[in-house]
Amino acid sequence: MIQEAEGDPKMVQEARSHSDWPKWKEVMDREIGSLKHAGTWTTVPRPHGKNVVGCKWVFRLKRKVDGSIDKYKAHLVVRGFTQIYGVNYYNIYSPVARLASFRFILAITARNDWEVEAFDFNSAYLNGELDADEEIYMQEPPGYKTGEADVVKQLLKALYGLKQARHKWYNVLHTAITNLGFQVAGADPGVFIVHIKKHTLVLAVHVDDCAMTGSSPKLIAVYKGKLHKRYALTDLRPVSWLLSIQITHDRETRAISLSQEAYIKTIIACFALADAKPYSMPMVPSASYSKDDSPASVNDAAQMRKVPYCEAIGSLMYASVATQPDITFAVSTLSQFLENLGEAHWQAVKRVFRYLAGTRTVVLTYGGEQEDLHGYTDADGAS
Repeated sequence: MIQEAEGDPKMVQEARSHSDWPKWKEVMDREIGSLKHAGTWTTVPRPHGKNVVGCKWVFRLKRKVDGSIDKYKAHLVVRGFTQIYGVNYYNIYSPVARLASFRFILAITARNDWEVEAFDFNSAYLNGELDADEEIYMQEPPGYKTGEADVVKQLLKALYGLKQARHKWYNVLHTAITNLGFQVAGADPGVFIVHIKKHTLVLAVHVDDCAMTGSSPKLIAVYKGKLHKRYALTDLRPVSWLLSIQITHDRETRAISLSQEAYIKTIIACFALADAKPYSMPMVPSASYSKDDSPASVNDAAQMRKVPYCEAIGSLMYASVATQPDITFAVSTLSQFLENLGEAHWQAVKRVFRYLAGTRTVVLTYGGEQEDLHGYTDADGAS
């Protein structure tokens, strides 16, 4: 939805029609070069009776805080839905750090006045090699056909879109991190902790997006360097963006603020509610929604199936679990009607968007000098 709202090309033909096609072509060539350099595939004759998966290009404009273009990104992605279980893939489970873990780590960082740095791994999935029994053949990339008759690519390494790609990447990254002395946190397999004498480092990993904090800035730099020697990464320095969340770290007041203003603005525009009147509450207090609000006739049900209700709930859910806990009750209530929604449910969803339109500049803040809890007493006088 973000891609559609921001006008990113969806196919090579569409990218070619844009005035900035040379820049898209440049990043596509760079992607193909990286794939070839990594030994991702070998060209072979099309095997008889074997499943051949498709592939496509995914284009993305990465923007700065002010909305200007930061860089162009293009990835060749396998159409994983064409894979067959037991033939093209087996295990696909891959843990990632939960958003609650990221927030908890940032809260600790604010409280202890630690530095927190971000980095991501370059072409992370290419570091995962396929097993000998995973025989995967892929169609030639659009725009980069060899010209040979009836040939395909046999994949040797995991590629974006493969069902098992995340599983392969987590396994190799887990090995690399634990070899450096980190231990997996018991509450979250995407969080790793290491103690070096009197210092502590904490690393949170969400696929290839990482955040590292700890009591020693020097050790953070050292361990980032050790990871970079194993797998190439891009050092983003002090964290400012992570998983579509803007992070502001005020060292003077020991406060960290999380904002999804850009994300919220995008999803509101996506559902054509950018000019809608903001509401002060996400849900009418006296409202009660049930199956009785669902369509009574087949024609009404068919009409409601055209409404992007599932997409809207998914967009709101990410905001609720990331930085907007005040809409969680409304979203969880309305998500009960994904299978058979009615007009009342859809109007209630649009109300949540209108509430976000009026509160999108509100940030979730941890720490701050004004939040010194020493000596705090509640209404009953308990400390």
